[in-house]
Amino acid sequence: MKTVLITGSAGFIGRNLWVTLQHRENVRLLGFDTQDDVATLPGLLEQADFVYHLAGVNRPQSQEEFWTGNAELTEQVCRHLAYAGRKVPVAISSSTQAVLDSPYGVSKREAEKAVFAYGRRTGAAVYVFRLGNVFGKWSRPEYNSAVATFCHSVIRDLPIVVRDPNVVMNLMYIDDIVDAFAALLDRVVSEQDGFCVVRPVHTILLGEIAELVRSFRATRELRSIPDVSNPFVRKLYSTYLSYLPTDSFSYPLTVNVDQRGSFTEFIKTADRGQVSVNISKPGSTKGNHWHHSKNEKFLVVSGHGMISFRRVGSEEIFRYQVSGDRLEVVDIPTGYAHNISNTGTIDLVTVMWCSEVFDPQRPDTFREPVELGAKDDH
Repeated sequence: MKTVLITGSAGFIGRNLWVTLQHRENVRLLGFDTQDDVATLPGLLEQADFVYHLAGVNRPQSQEEFWTGNAELTEQVCRHLAYAGRKVPVAISSSTQAVLDSPYGVSKREAEKAVFAYGRRTGAAVYVFRLGNVFGKWSRPEYNSAVATFCHSVIRDLPIVVRDPNVVMNLMYIDDIVDAFAALLDRVVSEQDGFCVVRPVHTILLGEIAELVRSFRATRELRSIPDVSNPFVRKLYSTYLSYLPTDSFSYPLTVNVDQRGSFTEFIKTADRGQVSVNISKPGSTKGNHWHHSKNEKFLVVSGHGMISFRRVGSEEIFRYQVSGDRLEVVDIPTGYAHNISNTGTIDLVTVMWCSEVFDPQRPDTFREPVELGAKDDH
């Protein structure tokens, strides 16, 4: 059993690290935060086999707090560990601003020096991360993250201020940071010029971030999904959703109803087509059309039915029985007239994927009954 102490355990990075490590076998977690009585810190350090020192100050009421909350607190941690005579590894979250001569930068640089000195003095492994702009779930809006502020404000229809859209942002995602921190317990580390590094770093203009976040708001009305094949967009969209108010997780869809049942578009994507939900009443048949290039996949999730096919220009009919009792995907090839009939006594519910988002100017849908001579009930 390894006892791990996380200082700053209630903070943005500390909280994410805590909930990740708590699922690790043979790890016992101890926490300390800046609101805790500092007199309890030595007792916690005496128990620790590994220390993540993430506590610090970046928004003080006075500049003196930079020194006490960053440099002095780190020196205290290192002093207690060195006095105990054990080689306890220490990882610290520093900042890219440590190269600056601002009060904050100086305090973080001095904290780094204390950790490196502790490593040289004791032979313990030390890991110093100079983190840039961090984004992800649980970051506080209107605090030190423009991403958190943008997401929180756009969701609530509040204005966001972008003073200079051409500011270059180098962003690190919280899960990537936590992965790098957690890997240290297995002695896996990536270093450059004496500092530990987190990859990837996402470089993007501030104005582009703001536009992406604004675009996410429209996805519900458009029933669309952002381009999650882009790693940064995927992470930013996940972050955006984490700021939804608890009474706004759901949103309605437009249901198209006729005597045969209903058809509801669920998700549209620019490059992966769309997903819809089709409900057919008992005894009804839908479809009786074919496509040149558009292809589909049908998955019946409730009820019993029949999907029928006839190749255009042929008279032979092929039939597939489908049932929610046996989840099975049926491909709808191009060039085949097809329909789906509810042969059961309850609604037939089918999840339908189509390779293209419907374009009324180019529908690529041609009416033709599967049963030659049958009435077109499209």
